[in-house]
Amino acid sequence: MDQQKNAEALPWQISVWDRMVPVYIREIDKRFGPIVEHVIKRADLKPGQHVLDLGTGTGSVALRAVEAVTPNGRVTAVDISPDMLAVARRRAASVEGNITFVEGRAEALPADAESIDAVLASLSLMYVIDRAAAAREIARVLRPGGRLVGAVWAGPERADIVLLQQTAGSFAPEPPVPSVGPGALGNPAPFLAQLAEVGLKAHVETETMEFAFDDFASAWDVLAGVTASQLEPERAEAAKTAVRKAMWPHGDGLRRFRNETHFIIGHRIAAARV
Repeated sequence: MDQQKNAEALPWQISVWDRMVPVYIREIDKRFGPIVEHVIKRADLKPGQHVLDLGTGTGSVALRAVEAVTPNGRVTAVDISPDMLAVARRRAASVEGNITFVEGRAEALPADAESIDAVLASLSLMYVIDRAAAAREIARVLRPGGRLVGAVWAGPERADIVLLQQTAGSFAPEPPVPSVGPGALGNPAPFLAQLAEVGLKAHVETETMEFAFDDFASAWDVLAGVTASQLEPERAEAAKTAVRKAMWPHGDGLRRFRNETHFIIGHRIAAARV
């Protein structure tokens, strides 16, 4: 990967997620709750295990995971956004169990080799800048037999959240690196191949999750910031018009978002090939 583009991409991503903190606390965490539960269920965690939560955000997965591994287990929760981590630490202050929050990224996981029983990645793998490097790192930190459970959105034709975010984002400048963002793993097959190359055998299970917004304005305020937060006023109005046309063609009002979600489930079957 182009090192200059890589260097540009990380600060860009951090700024996006730092800005998203208030809306996550207010609106997004509650809507993504069912996905968190599906990730935890598929992880089949046991007391005493060491879990790494990749892209912890405001800590929703980490808080559920620590319940499952207590007593004697622990969770290392990783995110690139200092502001997200600050919220996660506050949420965890009153929770029993061993959780450590660490600033870090998928391409360089802050964990020793073969020290992790399960890597969880709820709606974060889509935003990884170098997924081949992330696959190598996941394989490196997992113990033999260790488990990966990730959740990613399908493409815009099957996930309304991606349709809104990609439509809005089409009016923004090109991001520093391609193939990063909502819907980037709508077809998970290339990532599964990257996992297989480093000794992780994975498959995909698909569920459809739903949440609702009362009207266009509320959906835009909550969801568009991921891809369109820095639009100039004229471009923002054009983006809003395009989203209305695509998703509210018959006028404003309540809209249910149906979001096909892929769960990537893998386990380490061989020594990590890094």
